[in-house]
Amino acid sequence: MKVLVTGGAGFIGSHLVDRLVLNQVGEVAVFDDFSRGQSENLSQSAGKIRIVRGDIRDRVVLERAMAGVDVVFHLAAKSSVLSGEQDPDGAIQTNVLGTYEVLKAAALSGVKRVIFTSSREVYGDATSIPVPETAVLRPKNAYGVSKAAAESYCKLFSGNPMSVIIFRLSNVYGPRDSGRVIPLFVAQALDGEPLTVFGGSKILDFLWIGDLIDVLIAATTASCPGAAINIGSGKGVKLVDLAERICEIAKSGSSVRIEKNRQPEVGAFIADVAAARDLFDLKCPEDPVEHLVELIDALRVQKRNLSATSPDRQV
Repeated sequence: MKVLVTGGAGFIGSHLVDRLVLNQVGEVAVFDDFSRGQSENLSQSAGKIRIVRGDIRDRVVLERAMAGVDVVFHLAAKSSVLSGEQDPDGAIQTNVLGTYEVLKAAALSGVKRVIFTSSREVYGDATSIPVPETAVLRPKNAYGVSKAAAESYCKLFSGNPMSVIIFRLSNVYGPRDSGRVIPLFVAQALDGEPLTVFGGSKILDFLWIGDLIDVLIAATTASCPGAAINIGSGKGVKLVDLAERICEIAKSGSSVRIEKNRQPEVGAFIADVAAARDLFDLKCPEDPVEHLVELIDALRVQKRNLSATSPDRQV
């Protein structure tokens, strides 16, 4: 099997690439513009993959990269709610136009399956929890709108001979991530800085990166469900509790501050994951953030190594 991963140098993409290589699925190619993705994320698979540097809006480059490819994982995106608010044009260009170009190139290149990572943000503020896939899509920010639009194009292109699977991801956490709530909290705790929670009652659904990768790998051969599928833990974690737990594990003296919820952000989300458990054998641990200890240990070592190699370190 020949596989192409757009956004393959990013957080989720690089973990997927490593697993594909480990599983010896065949030829693995990474398509990334490296605007957010990092080449060091691919160090584990270096020499075993093909890397194409390009923009997903460039159909010519995409078509060349997709020659002979069987499966495309489309992960490349503007993937932050707040960055989408700051640059809505960028969210539309990358997440909507870029997804259209990926789908068009895949169809023209004879790709058999595209697996697209959408987001829980397409639901907006849910009227009931847990949120089923049948809930009305009411995104409340530019990022969510762009993902909902991209889903529509996925549905338009899905069918014989190319199938498209849509996964609506909850908050994924793990090594190599940055800029999102868990890595931000961990970095602040390790630095002894206050952890700021926006919304004292905010509750979210967190999923360990390894559990997501299991589902993505299963999707290469599973039957196409014909509808978008939620991927999460199916359990909620209050952000206040999460912040306090991170401080405890990190043995940090950091305080936890609560401020009002930021308008573009969803205040509560827990996914109904019954379909994912049935169709893709999604694992849902009793404790959705049970990997915090290993994540904090890894980030502590990374921080120590960066400090040791910094030219400004104290001697």
